[in-house]
Amino acid sequence: MRPTPLQAVAPPLAALVILLALWEALARALSIPAYLLPPPSDVARAGAVDAGPLLAGAVTTAKAALAGFFLSAVVGVLAAIALASSRPLERALYPYTVFLQTVPIVAIAPLLVLWCGPGLRAVAVSAFIVSVFPVIANTLTGLRSVEPALRDLFRLYGAGRFATLRKLELPSALPHLVTGLRIAAGLAVIGAIVGEFVAGFSEDAAGLGILVLSAYRQLRTDLLFAAVLLASGLGLALFGAVDLAGRRLLRRWHPSEINR
Repeated sequence: MRPTPLQAVAPPLAALVILLALWEALARALSIPAYLLPPPSDVARAGAVDAGPLLAGAVTTAKAALAGFFLSAVVGVLAAIALASSRPLERALYPYTVFLQTVPIVAIAPLLVLWCGPGLRAVAVSAFIVSVFPVIANTLTGLRSVEPALRDLFRLYGAGRFATLRKLELPSALPHLVTGLRIAAGLAVIGAIVGEFVAGFSEDAAGLGILVLSAYRQLRTDLLFAAVLLASGLGLALFGAVDLAGRRLLRRWHPSEINR
């Protein structure tokens, strides 16, 4: 029996309330300096006072994260299809897709500024680099996991390569693709924030990464926490949207969602 929306939301909300209460009580009881660990009430106050810059920064970061995520979805699926079409091609190029996952984005962010210029494009490319590998890896696994008997059946009926891909391989790979997109959704926001540390722009278009750096330099830990929590909220929102779309696509036929 599936839980109601209230039953699904109640446990994490209760855990959050308990965690915030403990945090507030310990910060007050131990007299921890606010610049080291501000109590949640101070973080909430900073979020209310600086709501304008925080919301503007969230919009800027969300644009870059969404651009990077959608680019990783398109490029990741196309790359996985290309790699799945040929074993020699996969052996030749797959190691370079792993490189995208292992490269330190902070180290190459200055190059992104040189190539793309500071601002949205560089930050979006940073989000793309961080988030594309899970899409490639999971989609490729799905394409490679098709039942051999079904491939033989399609071949027996004379199905061409494109028909096999469209009617058999992609539907079979869809659960793996959704998993890759769920991972990429969170990583895209992380990549955008890290990209903003170097490639972001300030003034009226400051993203959350710029606000985090600014709050750190001013020792405004309460504002820093507020910006970090808002960035986490962006990641959760993007993950939730992808998860909801994936559940709607899979719930009628895939066991992982039918029994969820």
